[in-house]
Amino acid sequence: MSKARPLGVIALIVLFAIGTGASFVSAVSLMFPGSFLEPIWHLNPNARAGFSRIGSWAILLMIAVCLSCAFTTIGLWRRRRWGYWLAVVMLVVNLTGDVVNVINGTEPRAIIGIPIVVALLAYLLRKPMRDHFSQSRLL
Repeated sequence: MSKARPLGVIALIVLFAIGTGASFVSAVSLMFPGSFLEPIWHLNPNARAGFSRIGSWAILLMIAVCLSCAFTTIGLWRRRRWGYWLAVVMLVVNLTGDVVNVINGTEPRAIIGIPIVVALLAYLLRKPMRDHFSQSRLL
């Protein structure tokens, strides 16, 4: 197995690392409403409104997203099969959410994410990518 990480894998590692940071900041902002972090919700006021409707469960959801992104980042960095499959699952969940949001009209801008996630999944599910992670240790 080659020691070099494909550029696409590095991009996914960065993507999931950014997701870790963003979901962490979101969780902290939800824990402390009205704090100095409140302006981040100007980026997506619909998300803030949706999180407000589900109450404290939103904090747990964002913590779960944060941990999932962090584990995915680590798994991809270490070339672990579980990291690969966690990335695939997280992208499928993201795709499902985007499709549901577009169909329901909840977040029409989510349509932008659909081809991006499809392209990422197509990249990850290619044989060279499966092979890149198939020879790694389980842990």
